[in-house]
Amino acid sequence: MQKLLILFLFTVHYSLFNSVSAQDATALVMKVKAKLDQVSDYEADGKMKTNVAFIKAPIGKVKIFYKKPNKFRLKKDGGISLLPKGGVSVNMNSLVTTDEFVALAAGEAMVGGVKTTVVKMLPTNENSEVVLTTMYIDETNLLIKKAVTTTKENGTYEIEMSYGKFASFGLPDKVVFSFNTKNYKLPKGLTLEFEDNEKPLTEEQKLRNKKGRVEITYTSYAINKGIADAVFK
Repeated sequence: MQKLLILFLFTVHYSLFNSVSAQDATALVMKVKAKLDQVSDYEADGKMKTNVAFIKAPIGKVKIFYKKPNKFRLKKDGGISLLPKGGVSVNMNSLVTTDEFVALAAGEAMVGGVKTTVVKMLPTNENSEVVLTTMYIDETNLLIKKAVTTTKENGTYEIEMSYGKFASFGLPDKVVFSFNTKNYKLPKGLTLEFEDNEKPLTEEQKLRNKKGRVEITYTSYAINKGIADAVFK
């Protein structure tokens, strides 16, 4: 009887602990969302570097547009923009654009020398493109330092952020976007270029175990100045 009582008390304690953790995780995500919600729209200039083994893509200037709640567009001057489609973007707001999720506390981790709180977010909408997002949050400054997202169509990708003068808006100075090209659907009509001493690869070889990396360094933001919907068409 005593053993059963101890087991019962342990079960109740464990359930309450998980419930409190879930509430704390949800509250933290909502605080981050409130910070990002300061930004109704922005237009940003930056430079993008694409690093994929089988593609030669020079550093190019980019212009990025965002408008609440989920309009996002990246324009690159010439060349290709190797970013997965289907809801995937380098926009922080897209990570917490909905309230339809369950948040679970998942401990702590160091990211770039900063202690972060790890939160796993499970969408409650079965039609969501995202299956799971793990966020690494700088709880003191309410900044997303890193996010790892698994999607239905484009595999798993990772975003890591560095912040500077626009941190008060939750906007990064630099974004590093990493993904596995094995799970990535190349844009139609994309012409791949190779070094002179390389032989053209088969489609399967192009995608097998190749890591893709896109870096965007922002040089300026124009925040809450108003952007026409036509920009996103």
